[in-house]
Formats: sequence, structure tokens, C-alpha cells
Amino acid sequence: MTMVANPTVKPRVVTPGLVWASAVVLVALVLFLVFVVVAEPPSLWQVVVGGLLLAAALLFGALWRKRVNQRNTWLFDATERWKTFDKAKLASGTTAEVTLLSVDAIQPTGSWVTIRWNRFSHVQSAWIEALPEPLWPGSVLLISPDPAQVMPGTPWPEAYFIRAADCLAWAPADGRPDGASPVRRTVA
Repeated sequence: MTMVANPTVKPRVVTPGLVWASAVVLVALVLFLVFVVVAEPPSLWQVVVGGLLLAAALLFGALWRKRVNQRNTWLFDATERWKTFDKAKLASGTTAEVTLLSVDAIQPTGSWVTIRWNRFSHVQSAWIEALPEPLWPGSVLLISPDPAQVMPGTPWPEAYFIRAADCLAWAPADGRPDGASPVRRTVA
């Protein structure tokens, strides 16, 4: 069984290890090429080392290209999700945006989750009925709020119940076109 990646997490292009390894290979390749140009006719070991360095440089180039393509694909998909999200928001009556902070317990009929009401920055537990797509932390859900559960002047319910029919759209918080992410990151 293959593990599915969280579609709300923007793929990383640059990592310290990749930058370091790419720099080492490129510097070694340049130094090797300078050495070969200065040296007499290349020997067999020079051809082998040169070929290995060139292969390593091409491999790292392919890895960088793959990561950039994954990032661009993710950005395109996130933009499309946000367009769908905004269309659903305009087409619906009263809506609310909630950010899914964590999935606490998955059950056959739904899941216990922790949500943040983006407009109020209020964090609470919620039960969400099973949806056709899996739930991922970092998702922003567009819901039709239930006026019987949340009313002005009354306390917030201990747990909010979200029906599957009330979920109108979702999009990744990190891919918001305006750059404002409702997911607060903490630096450890």
C-alpha cells in the first residue's frame, strides 16, 4: 500500500542537503575540467572520473527539475482549488471558513477534528461527517454554518457538528492566492 502525500503541504524545492551536495558536485566538476584542460592527453582514470562527475551533475539537475515541476504542479492545483472555493463562496448564501488544524480520530461515519474559525480565530473540536475526499490538516473548508449551533450572544458549543452536505469546498491554506495563510506556524 502506497502512502498518499498530504495535498495541503506545499512541496519543498530546496533542502540544505540538496544544495550542499549539488554545490560539491558542481565545484568538483569545474575543478576537474580545469585540471583536464591543463593536463596532457586525458588518461583512462580522468575519463572515468569525469564521466562520474558529469553523471552526478546531470542526476542532481534532474532532481532539481523534478522538484521544481512538483512545486509548479502543486501551485497550479492549489490555485484551481482556490478558484473553485471562491466560486462556491459567491454562489452560496452564508458561509464560513474553517481551517482544519488536526484530525484527532477517524471513524467510518466521520472524524473528530480540531478546527479554527478563521473569522474569529476560535479553536474548537468538531465532528465532521465522512466526505468523499480524505481530510487533511492544513485544509481550509468552506462550510454553511448551522445557525442552531452558533448564534450571536450565545457561548460556542463544546463541539461543532459539520454535516457533509454543509461542506461546500476546500483548498490548501498554504496555497491561498493572497498569500495569507490562516494556519499559524510555530518555530521550534
